[in-house]
Amino acid sequence: MHVIAALCNGMVKPRDMPEFLIVFSGKMSRMTTECIEWIQISDNVRTGGTMKISTKGRYALRMLIDLALHKNDGYVALKDIANRQDISKKYLEQIVPLLSKTGLLRANRGYQGGYMLAKTPDKYTVGEILRITEGSIAPVACLEQDVNDCARAADCVTLPVWEGLYKVITDYLDGITLQELIDKSPSANGNDYCI
Repeated sequence: MHVIAALCNGMVKPRDMPEFLIVFSGKMSRMTTECIEWIQISDNVRTGGTMKISTKGRYALRMLIDLALHKNDGYVALKDIANRQDISKKYLEQIVPLLSKTGLLRANRGYQGGYMLAKTPDKYTVGEILRITEGSIAPVACLEQDVNDCARAADCVTLPVWEGLYKVITDYLDGITLQELIDKSPSANGNDYCI
């Protein structure tokens, strides 16, 4: 199933940039904001050139949300997170080093060992988490570095489109904290959630 997230005109001034569509594949969160309308479309949508967030990024986000929801439990065992989230413990073991070395997680070994958030949930943004797990979230390769060293950059007619799209993506993802996701989540009321 493919999902189109239509960024509404209220997010950017129509004069500044046209409305963009970003196609994601896989299951999407039930959590949205006013500026995004999730529209399901048929499986025959062409997927070439689409921006996709990998399972690594989605699972890292789910893991951190789970830790935030259980922050009062102290260190949480990876097997407990894996069971609650229905994610392979082995897969989470591959994600943990990325999150630990960047200071997002605290680890405790031995009896009563596990993981906990290093900061409060309001200090984590979705953009930060995805950049750590996915690498760049730039829509085109020439924007992946701080300085655009593309030989065609000065004459590229489409560069402003990609820069505008990148700004919208970055502003949106950096504007969402784990705490906001938790506050909007049905799991805050005891129900399961899906990202």
